[in-house]
Amino acid sequence: MRKILAVTAALTLAGVLAACGNSDSDSAATSDPAAATIQISSVYEPQNLDNTAGGGQGVTEALSGNVYEGLFRLADSGAVEPLLAKDQKVSDDGLTYTFTLQPNVKFHSGKTLTSADVKASVERVTAANSKSARKSSFAVIKSIATPDDATVVFTLSSRSISFVYNLSYVSIVNAEAKDLTTTADGTGPYKLGEWKRGSTLSLTRFDGYWGAKAKNAGVVFHYYTDATALNNALLTNAVDVVTSEQSPDALAQFAGNSAYKVNDGKSTTKLLLAFNDKVAPFNNVQVRQAVSQAIDDKKLLSSVWGDHGTLIGSMVPPTDPWYEDLTSVNAYNVDSAKALLTQAGFPNGFTFTLDTPNYDPHPTAATFIKSELAKVGITVNINTITADEWYTKVYQKHDFAATLQEHVNDRDVVWYGNPDFYWGYSNKQVTQEIDAAEQAKTTDEQTSLLKQANKTIAQEAASDWLYLYPQIVVASSKLSGYPVNGLNAQFFAYGITKS
Repeated sequence: MRKILAVTAALTLAGVLAACGNSDSDSAATSDPAAATIQISSVYEPQNLDNTAGGGQGVTEALSGNVYEGLFRLADSGAVEPLLAKDQKVSDDGLTYTFTLQPNVKFHSGKTLTSADVKASVERVTAANSKSARKSSFAVIKSIATPDDATVVFTLSSRSISFVYNLSYVSIVNAEAKDLTTTADGTGPYKLGEWKRGSTLSLTRFDGYWGAKAKNAGVVFHYYTDATALNNALLTNAVDVVTSEQSPDALAQFAGNSAYKVNDGKSTTKLLLAFNDKVAPFNNVQVRQAVSQAIDDKKLLSSVWGDHGTLIGSMVPPTDPWYEDLTSVNAYNVDSAKALLTQAGFPNGFTFTLDTPNYDPHPTAATFIKSELAKVGITVNINTITADEWYTKVYQKHDFAATLQEHVNDRDVVWYGNPDFYWGYSNKQVTQEIDAAEQAKTTDEQTSLLKQANKTIAQEAASDWLYLYPQIVVASSKLSGYPVNGLNAQFFAYGITKS
């Protein structure tokens, strides 16, 4: 649903240099790559270790695919591949999915994986108190049966062409595990080591893993809130790879250095100016169109990311099957924006409060938006809030007029078909098209319907999609086998080797 930066203490360069004193992983890597511990730098520390409890993007990055696995996985290429599901059968009417589990799979605690664990894991996502962004995707489940330990049967109330794809987001956990906000018990190639809040999270290779063993002995995620400290950590060999570069101005020092490799991957993270479409004046389509047209997205993107990143005219990134270039819809046009405001009954503009998360790039973007909208007579009062405050005030209570937020997931345009989602967009035709797309019998039919819905959403400026983030992974040239795409913020570490 959203990308949340953990609030941790910024590390100083002195601290980074001190961390370089330990060269054990370097010497181990030279003699035996499988004995190396990979040092990973990130800005996305988990809120807690449970995505159904609001753990945030950091849980996906560090644990998904590494500690936890699903019946299926979303590969770095974007393809959905079977994982814990050995095989599947779908009934002719598309309402019954039968999965057979991989044999001899063990949790890190030693317990054998059974269908009861799969059932319990899905029910954790759909529970009343679940904070999972995918919760609504599984409303279609009518029942879950476990006829034997190796078989799980899902009966749906209606067709769901995305059902298998949605299952790739469900981490299968030990049904008997306790307090998964601070512990973890998965089936993945790594088990949880130690989490030092505000500093590091370590994973160690699980020798009892059912599949191909991790190619390294383990990984350590180092968390930073300061971009300079993050880059210094890489420059001083305290870390081996940065999962998502946050300072484009710093790239030159890596791009011109043979000791490092700069990778431009594919991102699915959109920066949104999300309106509360149920609250005046943003319940007026012309007002939303005017605000969208009054903001120079290209200038904003350049000011934050330089030559990196992509303009995006809708919620759909280029990696989604139903992508179309809609950047010309409600494009930057100050004169048109002023005319739309007059037609909407606001010739002299209006005033609204913009709730802004307190981590980059939101404060910068909020200030830019305030300056842009002032040119058409709109006054913006910026209200800076924490990630936790945002979740309660905006996402849960819908107590806002407009907000800034990052949406990291792919294929998430479907949330505009839900009038109860936090931004409150409601168009019966769009909802019908999105519902029909989910019940489609073919991917071509699904794609056609979602393209049409997406066009309407863009034309009505349901939100203002400011830009698509770049996905810049910077790594030591000694490293190989690391993922470069930011699909759903995951970072599979098990294939990384260090020469």
